[in-house]
Amino acid sequence: MKGTVLAVCVSDIRGIHKTEVTGRIRIVEGFGIEGDAHGGSWHRQISLLSREKIEEFKRRGGAVNNGDFGENIVVSGIDLRSLPVGSRLKFDDAILEVTQIGKECHAHCEIFRRAGDCIMPREGIFARVITGGTVGKGDTVEALAAH
Repeated sequence: MKGTVLAVCVSDIRGIHKTEVTGRIRIVEGFGIEGDAHGGSWHRQISLLSREKIEEFKRRGGAVNNGDFGENIVVSGIDLRSLPVGSRLKFDDAILEVTQIGKECHAHCEIFRRAGDCIMPREGIFARVITGGTVGKGDTVEALAAH
C-alpha cells in the first residue's frame, strides 16, 4: 500500500498545534524529528494522521490546518488507523515502525477546546524511527508488513 506525504509539521513545545514546514524535515534514528518537542528515546517519536480523516473532520464543520491535531506527518492514500502495531512505513530513505494507534487525550488539547472534538486520539498513529533520513511534502510512503 502506497501513499503520498502531504505535509510535515513540527513544534518545539508539547501539547500545542504543530507548524507546517516548507522543505524537508530530518528524521533521526532512535530520536524522532530534529527540532520537534516529541523527539526522544520513547515509543511516540513521530505522529501521523491520514489526510482523509482530516477532510472528514472538515466536512463536519471543523476549521483546521495541517499540524493542528499535533501530527508531524500528514499522508494521503493510506488508512493509517488500519495498520497494526509493528507495521513499518518506508519513505525515501527513512523507516518508521508503528508503536501505538490512537492515544488518550491529555486534558483536552488545543484543537478540542477550539472545535469541540479531536481526531488524533481515534485516528492518529505513533511511530519510532528505525532508520533516519529526510521526509518532505510530495514524498512517497509505503506501508510494509509488521516485523
